[in-house]
Amino acid sequence: MSTLARARCRLGAHPSALDAALAAAVLVCMVAGSFVDPHGPEGVSWGFRTPDALSLFLMTAGAAALAFRRRAPLTVLAVTGGVSVVESVTGDPRAPVVMSTVVALYTVAASTDRPTTWRVGLLTMTVLTGAAMLAGPLPWYAQENLAVFAWTGIGASAGDAVRSRRAFVQAIRDRAEKAERTREEEARRRVAEERLRIARDLHDVVAHHIALVNVQAGVAAHVMDKRPDQAKEALAHVRAASRSALGELRATVGLLRQSGEPEAPTEPAPGLHRLEELVGTFHHAGLHVEVARADQGTELPAAVDLAVYRVIQEALTNVQKHAGPGAKAEVSVVRVGPDIEVTVLDDGTGEGGASTDGGASTDGGGHGLLGMRERVTAVRGTLTTGPRYGGGFRVHAILPVRNRTDPAEDPV
Repeated sequence: MSTLARARCRLGAHPSALDAALAAAVLVCMVAGSFVDPHGPEGVSWGFRTPDALSLFLMTAGAAALAFRRRAPLTVLAVTGGVSVVESVTGDPRAPVVMSTVVALYTVAASTDRPTTWRVGLLTMTVLTGAAMLAGPLPWYAQENLAVFAWTGIGASAGDAVRSRRAFVQAIRDRAEKAERTREEEARRRVAEERLRIARDLHDVVAHHIALVNVQAGVAAHVMDKRPDQAKEALAHVRAASRSALGELRATVGLLRQSGEPEAPTEPAPGLHRLEELVGTFHHAGLHVEVARADQGTELPAAVDLAVYRVIQEALTNVQKHAGPGAKAEVSVVRVGPDIEVTVLDDGTGEGGASTDGGASTDGGGHGLLGMRERVTAVRGTLTTGPRYGGGFRVHAILPVRNRTDPAEDPV
């Protein structure tokens, strides 16, 4: 940092000292200017004329008032304007007392608004120029009278320009701060959305596999003594379900890793290609599931494929938990025009210890239906759920095969 910049910082930290220094500098300039004789035989010339006592007092009073220009700018302008009027009327030749008024008018223009600057500036110019022209010892057309008008106008214009520049710089800073706050809020919103998405994934994984583990563990405990071979098979299913749950949890939580940590597993997300494997896990858990597919090998977008898989998984998990013993489920996946329709039906009676509302039991406030609805809505699909006439529950989802913004035409 240069010496001039350091000096500005010090003076900026002490505005009263800066104003006192400015007042002293203005006083020196006014006293030095009072030695100029504008009416010499050869024009303007330097002389050794000593200002009279009244002029010295008026210059000192005007300069002293400038030390308070930040605290009361209008009052200081009134004081300096008054002493300038007195000097314009009585001084011959005049001392440049009007210099203090120019500085005071600049301060008013720089610290107030433009309408105030116009009103105060015009009033100051009119009073000072009028007093100099009409009541002063010089002819009204003297250059000194016109100089009063010009210098007061310059002071007002300079102060207004400084105020406008400060306002412009402040507006830029405010916009930058607002943009920064907006970026931070957007980042927080995206983090919250990502957390919700990961929470849904974790719920789907945990709810499905823990339900299977619970059922198989119950079977193993029930037949452990009488049929150890069946208990061993049930425990094998428990192990397989827990291993699968751990794998999916690791893949989901891996999304939270930092950039410097090991990369998350790159196994593709589950989809309809794993439907038979999913249904097989429920078969091993004792749930009878029938599958009917008429999607003609349709290739779905990754997000839609994952949503279809999760809807079926969550619906069958709810059947397993809430439909009661002996319930059966039917899964159908059908391509209908530009959409694919997924339906999961069951004939359960809701005797499994919770209601048949697809997981939203009265005792737990589950999130199964909410998670399914959010997944389907995220890919611009629709989901309808509700009890079936005569018993059971129905989950029906319609999902677009392509994104709605895809320019390609839907197949007929």
